[in-house]
Amino acid sequence: MKLAFKTLDKNKDGKIDASEIVKSFKMLGLSISLKQAEFILESIDDDGTMTVDWEEWRDYFLLNPVTDIEEIVHFWKHSTGIDIGDSLTIPDEFTEEEKKTGLWWKQLLSGGVAGAISRTCTAPLDRLKVMMQVHGSKSGKMKISDGFRQMVKEGGFLSLWRGNGTNVIKIAPETAIKFWAYEQYKKLLTDEGKKIGTFERFISGSLAGATAQTFIYPLEVMKTRLAVGKTGQYSGLFDCAKKILKHEGVGAFYKGYIPNLLGIIPYAGIDLAVYELLKSHWLDNFAEDTVNPGVTVLLGCGALSSTCGQLASYPLALVRTRMQTQAMIEGAPQMSMVGLFRRILSKEGLIGLYRGITPNFMKVLPAVGISYVVYENMKQTLGVSQK
Repeated sequence: MKLAFKTLDKNKDGKIDASEIVKSFKMLGLSISLKQAEFILESIDDDGTMTVDWEEWRDYFLLNPVTDIEEIVHFWKHSTGIDIGDSLTIPDEFTEEEKKTGLWWKQLLSGGVAGAISRTCTAPLDRLKVMMQVHGSKSGKMKISDGFRQMVKEGGFLSLWRGNGTNVIKIAPETAIKFWAYEQYKKLLTDEGKKIGTFERFISGSLAGATAQTFIYPLEVMKTRLAVGKTGQYSGLFDCAKKILKHEGVGAFYKGYIPNLLGIIPYAGIDLAVYELLKSHWLDNFAEDTVNPGVTVLLGCGALSSTCGQLASYPLALVRTRMQTQAMIEGAPQMSMVGLFRRILSKEGLIGLYRGITPNFMKVLPAVGISYVVYENMKQTLGVSQK
């Protein structure tokens, strides 16, 4: 509201008059008369001076709230296209108009394609992260260059993308379940006709993420097994599933499920909190003529907030990966989540809980950039982009 007031107050005298409203409409490509501008002022002017100061402007919009501010919110929504390869983000929100016109599925499709291309481009870094999480403790410090060299030596150049197919396949069902669940939880947590608040959005998003993870988690386990497996160990996704089922039983498909579920809360909470903080800071200090922050600011805020979320949830992600792969490592004891935490802390120290985080951070910026570019191009192709 403050930003909108400052934008309309052209001469910066702390008051909006009819001529300034005429100028503002002209900038938008609309012509209105002085009389029409005065009519607009009358509805806001409380003291009869035919000017509106900040207090009158604030009180008018607080006491007479608009029913739909989606156009402003649109700029600051987490875009579905911002995909960093992790499955813990809060789902995107869609307006009622987007749901009725079918634009929502086009945006989800655009986000899915963007995620698939982004994950494929950064898959070598993702596989290296998993290898460092699992084998870093055995070989002491595994350097990034050495890790790449070992993977190429063991399975050839294409082995850098091992497990990526599963990582891409799970995007579609996960997105669909998350979107559906998010809508249901929002209805349960908010009164009809009311806007969803930040806290309700966080809870709904976390529950939606947990619901989606419950359904697609076996794919998560198989993706990790394929990434860590040696050449020839698995011929593909179905062979991996068959061997896990035969040798370990159904329960193996949910190994590491609890730390994975627990990781959703700190990731989603910190991601959302940091994003809101960065947004507020930008609006307070850098916004002058528009509420649209531009691509650079949006991507910067998204990348930084996601990175902070990852930093908080990473130890749980590492323990999850170790639990998923314990059966693959000869002589490794099958430990619980708490037991693994204790073992890592006693043998590797606190730093052991962050093994593989460097390649994980390295993939954030390229993943965000690639997914955004692909997302925008896909939206244009499907006719979703706004003019």
